[in-house]
Amino acid sequence: MTEHPPLTFTPAVGDMAFTSKQRRLLTLAHELGRDKFAARAAQWDQTASFPFANYDDLRAAGLLKLCVPESHGGLGADYATYMMLAAEIGRFCGATALTWNMHICSTMWTGVLADGIAMSDEQRTEHAARRQIHFARIVNEGKLYAQPFSEGTAAAAGRAPFGTTAKKVDGGWLINGRKIWASLSGAADYYGVLCTEDKGDDHPDARDTLYISVPATSEGFSISGEWDPLGMRGTVSRNLAFKDVFVSDAEQLMPRGIYFKGAQTWPAMFFTLSPTYLGVANAAYDFTVQYLRGEVPGEPPIKRRQFPTKQITVAQMRLQLESMKSLFTRAIFEAKPNPSKDEKLRLYAAHYAVMEGANDLARLGIRTCGGQSMLKHLPLERLYRDSRCGALMLPWTAELILDRMGRETLYEPGEKDA
Repeated sequence: MTEHPPLTFTPAVGDMAFTSKQRRLLTLAHELGRDKFAARAAQWDQTASFPFANYDDLRAAGLLKLCVPESHGGLGADYATYMMLAAEIGRFCGATALTWNMHICSTMWTGVLADGIAMSDEQRTEHAARRQIHFARIVNEGKLYAQPFSEGTAAAAGRAPFGTTAKKVDGGWLINGRKIWASLSGAADYYGVLCTEDKGDDHPDARDTLYISVPATSEGFSISGEWDPLGMRGTVSRNLAFKDVFVSDAEQLMPRGIYFKGAQTWPAMFFTLSPTYLGVANAAYDFTVQYLRGEVPGEPPIKRRQFPTKQITVAQMRLQLESMKSLFTRAIFEAKPNPSKDEKLRLYAAHYAVMEGANDLARLGIRTCGGQSMLKHLPLERLYRDSRCGALMLPWTAELILDRMGRETLYEPGEKDA
């Protein structure tokens, strides 16, 4: 393939030695965001509706198959490349980047991540056959996968078995239960549901977690609940119910017991929500600079940069943004199965820095730009609302990250106090 020329913009993750493929894909994501997604972002926010037009563009650009292996007709992007592109899209439309994450992660769990998880020969053969079905749906039909985890319990944080169950029956599984905060509700063609295998006893075990795809057209599947949140309104994250929903064996996204192994092996997969918020942080910083320089399109060209207090705040914003980027980029390049203790703690630190830092930057932007910046026709107030959502998202809320960092720093695996 022809070498892609140098970038003409600074990506949300900053400048680095990108590969030719990364430069090509980053350019594609940047141009989609700049030329199409940015202008539509307010629409999805105002109406709390799903960004279908953006997904038409993602599909046409081939970005729904970004992390599908090349051997299956996809673009074969690795984890780090996905994280770069998600940050770039998040810079222009947070709701699009966040929901795209759910879809892409379904292809990474079954693709590059599954390849790094120990399986028996029988499991590997079974998985190869089944993931071909799912990849073909995305590559050939442009189908969209959601990834509903939350149930309002400790399960989504990895501290209890999922309440949603799957019982083995002839030819497949019967799914029963519910999910809340299910992004892409009504937009996805398939819902990748995490559930606990029902073995007929009273002792559910997280090791029996199943990862199963439920077609949106399944009998017994329903969507309910109003959707009118503070931020990330375009994600349309409503409630899902499963009542004796039958799915065939072919809908398993991973063999029995493998998801639990994967979650233990690949903690970096739970970092994949963060690039959206790094993009939002960049957008808040970009707007603040543009506003103080009097360069916001459609606004009077009034410069406000001459005041020392505003100069100092912009400097503070840049310092925090650069720190976030540095932690983020190191974490995505270190991502691998079974990271060391230091690598895992750095991953936690990067996640916390981005999820809390995005709101810090949006807050500082509003403070230094002033009351005018809170008007709805400007993006900063939306960026502020969107940025507040990141630290609340399971499985790694800000509080859970602090808990994990402190505990895993002070205790080695298996250690207990007398």
